Amino acid sequence: MSKASLELGGGNWGTKDGNLLAYAQGNESSNLVPREFTFTRGSDIAATRVNSSGLIEKYRENLLLQSNTFDTTWGSATSTLTSGQSGYDGSNDAWKIAKNQANAQINQSYSDTSVKTLSIYAKADTLNWIAIVGASGSIGYFDLLNGVVGTTGGSVIDANIESAGGGWWRCSVSSAATTSSVTIYPADADNDISGTSGSIYIQDAQLERGLVATSYLESGATTVTSGVADNEPRIDYTGGTGSLLLEPSRTNVIKQSEYINGWNFLLNVNVTDNAAISPEGVLNASNIVPTTAASSQKVLDISGFNRTSGQYTSHTIYAKANGYNYLYLSNAADRLFAVYDLSDGSVDYVSSNGTDFINHSASIESVGNGWYRCALIGEAVTSIGSYLRISVAPTSETISAPAYTADGTSGVLVYGVQVEQASYPTSYIPTYGTSDTRAADGQTLDITNLISSTEGTLFFHLKDAKSHSQTNKILGIGDGSGVDNFFGLYVNDFQTGAVGIRNRQANADLMNTAIPNPQNAKVAIKFSPSGVKTFLNGLEFQSSATAYTGWATSFDLNTTVGDVDLKQYLLFNEALTDKEAVDLTSPYSTYQELVTAEGLTWESPTCTTNSITELQSI
Repeated sequence: MSKASLELGGGNWGTKDGNLLAYAQGNESSNLVPREFTFTRGSDIAATRVNSSGLIEKYRENLLLQSNTFDTTWGSATSTLTSGQSGYDGSNDAWKIAKNQANAQINQSYSDTSVKTLSIYAKADTLNWIAIVGASGSIGYFDLLNGVVGTTGGSVIDANIESAGGGWWRCSVSSAATTSSVTIYPADADNDISGTSGSIYIQDAQLERGLVATSYLESGATTVTSGVADNEPRIDYTGGTGSLLLEPSRTNVIKQSEYINGWNFLLNVNVTDNAAISPEGVLNASNIVPTTAASSQKVLDISGFNRTSGQYTSHTIYAKANGYNYLYLSNAADRLFAVYDLSDGSVDYVSSNGTDFINHSASIESVGNGWYRCALIGEAVTSIGSYLRISVAPTSETISAPAYTADGTSGVLVYGVQVEQASYPTSYIPTYGTSDTRAADGQTLDITNLISSTEGTLFFHLKDAKSHSQTNKILGIGDGSGVDNFFGLYVNDFQTGAVGIRNRQANADLMNTAIPNPQNAKVAIKFSPSGVKTFLNGLEFQSSATAYTGWATSFDLNTTVGDVDLKQYLLFNEALTDKEAVDLTSPYSTYQELVTAEGLTWESPTCTTNSITELQSI
């Protein structure tokens, strides 16, 4: 088979300067050279992916400026700073901060109202304590000699101290306060900053959204980011294999997706935030433990969003058994609810009352390490303000909030709560005090020099694709005019919400046919002066006699309203033969895969045992 003129994915994914990296034939040889896709998604702290380690990866940002240059944008009128000190990381980048008077400090203003965590590395000198303020009134004291947390106050959610070796400690406070300054104090003792002399060492301050301190990002005159950054393609490894995640814009209407104690109604439950390692790989999962109140309901509610008549709502949450095996998830009590068994990863019960919700469904998916993502979906009958309810229990029942006497220690771990106004859930959108919206993914690439003026072939290998409620959203090649001239896949509702293959020339559809099952589908579209043929999963799918006249100039991944998980894309600058197209799109790569998947038996004089060796010799 001819070598593709453009290759994207197929197990080999890369990025460069935030752009998606593909490979194309060189101008003077058949060797492949890098080609960069211009990727767009906008300023986007809401996008996540599953990385190659199987963990949820977020956008991260150190909101502080000059995070380890404390004599610049930091205010320090009441203290003396000396640079060039030995640091926790073996460098000479640490600082000594000495008191000149009572309440000596350094501070910096910032602009952010989210749930946030302030962290700094510190070491005792003549003083053994440090106090840090992540927001006005939210203070934590830390013993730098014994490594313990002292007094905390204000709106502190959590405070931690962790050894960094050599007498150094990383101290952190998480806060829900909305004021905009951080302060570092050399402290004289627990809850005491009244002394007028003494010093400690400090290094590497960080302020970030969320409940925990993550790996340090050094900032300068501007803030610094990491993880899933603005306009960066999301190579997603859900299921262990890399694919390009392309999703429409979605909003998580839940305002606190991780800070469960910030929800507005907790009845007969105790919640401990930062209690366990979450699917993100950090200590920010919450533990829900029912109280021992006799025969009572144990529920958590969060309100503040609406449901709309005729519109679907998708509710999702990550959960893990922690003494109790059953999670109850519902929209507004018993109007729409499901029960999930976290011991075996099954849905025990799903129901709607038919008055408020119809067309209901529930699912549960393992994400590793005992964690599951539980989903509950329903179409609203009425338009009204709504709320999400969570219950946990030792048994499974067909009511949305069972009453029982708990043991006071057993519970369920939860993380990443999400509610979307759509018929299926998308990747996790974290929120830290307000609802947040992930912008749509999109990419373009000029293919003028990669395709013949007379013929070519496109190949798509989908991991999955889902449709949405709008039209004309495409994945393929065209002349830059939208869909006036286009070969590729569409993700829309032309076929009652289907994903399909589309050939549109001179603003007219020549082919527009739904793919019966887009999950793991392989599609080839070959075009030439003789016309267009499409192939799906090893079979010819559709054809048109209209000639291709050389108008394709760009490759577009436009998923404003669709959802595509793409394993591989290939562009050939010639029309493959029918056999090559069949081989390329075959769902099986070996005889053994074919026999196993299709449950075949063979009746051949030379094949008596159905062995792979005999099959290959026929």
